[in-house]
Amino acid sequence: MKRPLAVGRVALLAALAAWPLAAQLPAHRESGPLVYDGIPAPDPALSARLARYLESREATCYDWTADGGLLIGTRFGDVQQVHKVAAPLASREQLTFFADPVDRARAAHVGAGFALLKDQGGDENAQVYYQAPDGNARALTQGPYIHGSLVWAHDGKRLAFYGNDRDPLSYDVYLADVSTGAAPRLLVGGREDTWYPLDWSADDSKLLVWRVLSITESYLYLADAASGELTPLDPTPRRSTIRLARFAPDGRGVYLLTDEDSEFLQLKFKDPLTHANQRVTPDLPWDVEDFDVSADGRYIAYVVNEDGRSRLAVLDSLQKRTLAPAGLPEGRIGNLRFDRTGRRLALSAESATSPRDAYVVDLERGETTRWTHSETGALDTRSLVAPERVRFPTWDRVNGKPRLLSALLYRPAHAQGPLPVVVNIHGGPEAQARPEWDPFVQFLVNELGYAVLEPNVRGSSGYGKTFLTLDNGLLREDALRDIGSLLVWIGVQPTFDRDRVVVMGGSYGGYLALAALVSYGERLRGGVSLDGISDFVTFLSNTSPYRRDLRRAEYGDERDLHTRVFLQRISPLTNAARIKKPLLVATGLNDPKVPPSESEQLAYSVRAAGGEVWYFSVRDEGHGFRKKPNRDAYLETAAQFLQKLAR
Repeated sequence: MKRPLAVGRVALLAALAAWPLAAQLPAHRESGPLVYDGIPAPDPALSARLARYLESREATCYDWTADGGLLIGTRFGDVQQVHKVAAPLASREQLTFFADPVDRARAAHVGAGFALLKDQGGDENAQVYYQAPDGNARALTQGPYIHGSLVWAHDGKRLAFYGNDRDPLSYDVYLADVSTGAAPRLLVGGREDTWYPLDWSADDSKLLVWRVLSITESYLYLADAASGELTPLDPTPRRSTIRLARFAPDGRGVYLLTDEDSEFLQLKFKDPLTHANQRVTPDLPWDVEDFDVSADGRYIAYVVNEDGRSRLAVLDSLQKRTLAPAGLPEGRIGNLRFDRTGRRLALSAESATSPRDAYVVDLERGETTRWTHSETGALDTRSLVAPERVRFPTWDRVNGKPRLLSALLYRPAHAQGPLPVVVNIHGGPEAQARPEWDPFVQFLVNELGYAVLEPNVRGSSGYGKTFLTLDNGLLREDALRDIGSLLVWIGVQPTFDRDRVVVMGGSYGGYLALAALVSYGERLRGGVSLDGISDFVTFLSNTSPYRRDLRRAEYGDERDLHTRVFLQRISPLTNAARIKKPLLVATGLNDPKVPPSESEQLAYSVRAAGGEVWYFSVRDEGHGFRKKPNRDAYLETAAQFLQKLAR
């Protein structure tokens, strides 16, 4: 039975009052939406040092506008909004002015209007808005429902998107005609399925739609734009992962990213008449993670994820050659968008030492131009640290040899003696540690002297579909054993101080941090959990209904008695009394993915057993903190906690 959140907070405060050491705890205090429990007053000097790292900005490329400018997402105030950039390094013209951040935007093919997604208070119930050329924004959806995947028809009037308005368990495909103001109509739905619109045919008569059953099983269909009638793209499909798909410009086939017949996602071309798959990219030992096709079909741009680093390639089908555009940061590339001419490719690119910015590759001139130049605040960019790739042996073997896992290592440039270590674990579980802009990591390295290790344990994406499933269901503890292997490896490295190792992570990474404190507490100084899963059974019972079956495919079905017993046994909440090292727990109180009750019950149980917990929560945030004042307050708390553990 789900415990009301208010009851959880009352129980937490009651535990504080009854706890034998409660008199030693700092007082409960609140500041606007911020709630601090058991957290000391901030250190002004430390906060000032951290503030220098938190003033950076980023710019995300959203789309080309009809007049040749770029729509981008960036922040001037507290939250990210939509801006327009008319030319390289031109001023950023702010177009939206909401109190909550805008998630993404797509420009109509005709005129100056665009569609955007925005939730309220981090509840992740993103609503679809249409902003007309006159600047007036109109909500196309409303209510406690989630929406996404904005896809414009070529006529500039019809917009396709998904929503769970009909049934909280399902994603259906809706169409809205922004020229009439009529309510969106349901096109594809009626079952407990997850559907996404991907692309319109050249004549706008059909939609390419994606049916997702799990992260390893999905299928493509053609939907009649008038009737919604569905036709499988392949009448005899084989189970595979499909990540992205688009119509060929001439309408004679579909380009798609799929791992069919491969360990990795590859770019293929499917003929809907013969159902033959033709490989477009070379046979690569890495995932192709994004692509776009020019309007005339000449150029096909794609991004390869090579052990976490992005590599951009552009296939020129006319001259039968592959181009390798230069001038981009060595890190992560995404959001590929060809303009209407098909000769300019816009994208987002970032690295560990360079914030995300919008770039444009001119394929006729062979030039790469930076369209935005995001600031790093008051930081001396020469002090920023790029990660090195390291590998460590884990507990099992492959082909008779120890399995090697990869990790990114950020190392202080001039530190002396054995270094304290932060093991920063990504969420997902199907995410990946990549060289991205993270000013807090730079702060930990340059100001607190930590070495930061970001591992890719089994279940991470980017290393093949077999590796992706090595932690599924009853194999969950194998990923925790990978963390144990990393701690052993840290212990034998002379540059690291094995007595000052901290684990931290968010969401699923928060679960692994908590589980590591349970199983390997003697090797750790403490831990940080942001929106972490503390009990798989309560998590699966309380997460938003539309996520539940997809998460059961990953973690196991708690309704099965055998699986339920296993999930309860491995959950940190069951073993909370074994967490003896200091712990920082943080959560957004509107989180629909990992409900705040997961953090509340863990903090209550650890404190009730005599453990030290700093508990930080925010009333107007969801999964992760997206408003700058809230994010800064969390990072100030984390910095203070980690400074204490580094001593």
